[in-house]
Amino acid sequence: MTRLSRFEHSLLPHLDAAYNMARWLTRNDHDAEDVVQESFIRALRYFDRLEGTDARPWLLGIVRNTCYTWLRKNRPAEMVAVDDIEDLPPGIGAESTPATSSPEVIVLQSANRKLVNQALEELPVAYREVIVMREIEDMSYKDIAAVAGIPIGTVMSRLSRGREILKRSIENRMRRAS
Repeated sequence: MTRLSRFEHSLLPHLDAAYNMARWLTRNDHDAEDVVQESFIRALRYFDRLEGTDARPWLLGIVRNTCYTWLRKNRPAEMVAVDDIEDLPPGIGAESTPATSSPEVIVLQSANRKLVNQALEELPVAYREVIVMREIEDMSYKDIAAVAGIPIGTVMSRLSRGREILKRSIENRMRRAS
């Protein structure tokens, strides 16, 4: 198997996860596509370092680093340190999935999804990334810690704080809508 074939076999199954993460961090489809393309170029360049490592967290680590580089260059105002965050616009809660699929239920689910997505997009990137990796990409705390380059305890505290911010944000949005 050639190097390129091994690369494709190892990393292409994770293309959707890479795009998903880039999309949530950049909050823009076109920017996410650019970041993923740059990430795959970097991954190909350093592919030989993957030996013995799980491909998904390795690739998502590259995507994360590429996103941060892109954000620092293109949107420096978004690069707020987590320690500097006090009272932020809060966030997201769990979405229920009713057993029926009547038109009314479908409309409510769509509205809830939109509400959650809007609140998630407003989260500071440090919280948004761990929530995306855990709740959307279903990654373990250990893998999130490896991708983000932070201790597992920090992963857990950011998830807790991020979830709380999301919950408050959704509650505030729902009060304003009623």
